Amino acid sequence: MAECIFCKIARNEVPAKEVYRSDRIVAIEDLNPQAPVHLLVMPVEHRETLWEAIRSDGEDKLVAGLFETAARLGTERGGAQGFRLVVNTGPDGGQTVGHVHVHVLAGRAMAWPPG
Repeated sequence: MAECIFCKIARNEVPAKEVYRSDRIVAIEDLNPQAPVHLLVMPVEHRETLWEAIRSDGEDKLVAGLFETAARLGTERGGAQGFRLVVNTGPDGGQTVGHVHVHVLAGRAMAWPPG
């Protein structure tokens, strides 16, 4: 999906504050942060939703890699106080960009329920 903003970020066609990159995963700072630390961890290859990523996961374990990267960044940036990981899926789930991504929120106490 060439027009997806996250695909363009992954291809370095659109600038973003990148905090991590591998051949499969990119993490950037969110443009509209909801916490002092708000990162987006996404696959380089386009996957519309979490469910699509799970169904196509196969042996490369992309979903596990997304969560491992998100948890590592949350630990590094959230410190001992903790962090929250969020995946919005579909319109009713609050997904606004059609490219699966994990939100990493840290740097403050998180309220419950979240929304």
